Amino acid sequence: MSYDNVEVPDDGNAITVDEDTGELAVPSNPIIPIIYGDGIGTDVAPAAQQVLDAAAEATGRSIEWMRLYAGESARERYDENLPDETVEAIREHRVAIKGPLTTPVGSGFRSLNVALRKRLDLYANVRPTYHLEGVPSPVKNPEKMDMVNFRENTEDVYAGIEWEAGTDEVEQVREFVEEEMGETGVIHDGPVGIGIKPISEFGSKRLIREAIDYAIENDRDSVTLVHKGNIMKFTEAAFRDWGYELAAEEYGDEVITEDTLWEEYDGEAPEGAVVVKDRIADNMLQQLLTRTEQYDVLAMPNLNGDYLSDAAGAQIGGLGIAPGANLGDGRVLAEPVHGSAPKYAGEDKVNPTAMILSGRIMLEQLGWDDAADLIRDAVETTISAGEVTYDLHRQIEGGTKLATSEYADAVCARIEELS
Repeated sequence: MSYDNVEVPDDGNAITVDEDTGELAVPSNPIIPIIYGDGIGTDVAPAAQQVLDAAAEATGRSIEWMRLYAGESARERYDENLPDETVEAIREHRVAIKGPLTTPVGSGFRSLNVALRKRLDLYANVRPTYHLEGVPSPVKNPEKMDMVNFRENTEDVYAGIEWEAGTDEVEQVREFVEEEMGETGVIHDGPVGIGIKPISEFGSKRLIREAIDYAIENDRDSVTLVHKGNIMKFTEAAFRDWGYELAAEEYGDEVITEDTLWEEYDGEAPEGAVVVKDRIADNMLQQLLTRTEQYDVLAMPNLNGDYLSDAAGAQIGGLGIAPGANLGDGRVLAEPVHGSAPKYAGEDKVNPTAMILSGRIMLEQLGWDDAADLIRDAVETTISAGEVTYDLHRQIEGGTKLATSEYADAVCARIEELS
């Protein structure tokens, strides 16, 4: 495909999908699109690029970067926020990484992050949460947190099906709801906005399948379905029910339920079996703190996943180090959890760790586990040595405060030492 405002590297090769296995076929020099993003994206994305390049080189590979545009940078070049060729370039090249994009609250247009996920059908938002030695945390034992959150990415309230107060459409929906419920007063009189929350069997099962597959492949003990099914019987309770149904239909002895664990095994899971259980969302927020070590992989509808993953991130030091990625069938879009923080843009001061570790997830998806492990070790060694950006420096004693670019240099130096 040819592009108007995108330069395709001459030296790299495209990532493809093996038709027989559905797995990514990755050359040693893949072309990988990158969107710097808005605000601090122009600081953290180049830092992440530098570290990812160093890890690739240390393991005998290279990354050929293809710069794409979305948000402010796209408006300058295309006069729109999310150009078609940005989406098509990611679709064609299959694996990409992006920085944060800004969506003004109440501005009248949808989140660009959500739009990218939906247009590319990146249905699983994956957020590993683990503590790095040396990172200050608000909890006593942050090392107990080692959890991977699988958040459904396309449905729930994030589907964007809603109507604005005062419109004819919202009144039609109000009338329909009250007629169907058989009573008036279900929705308060006066101006009201109304949204619809779709949760489907198809969307739920493919997300939960990703979570269970991950748990099996990575020797995790359990998958917890997090829902509010005690209140929302036909959406979130259905998510839970479809999860148990999937586990029974597709996994055989590889998976057992929590009830089976206690009824047949007295709480001791058989070797290699993954326990599938469920928790009410508000209770799960509490158990993140009180029983952290009892949870490995969480699978959740979209909104629950947003809340839970941020809460988990707080326990390991905050969103400045929290990575994420969006997965679809044969596609990956890595992105940090944090926002664009425009007031710090261009100051070369913010922490790029979240985007660096998001790149680590991307490398794992490429099958480059050696390079991915090298990045984690280098980041942890750098932080443990007290070489940190301002956000962590103000919480520790005796450290060295580094600019964003200096921190990237320090991590790259550790990669060279460790490789």
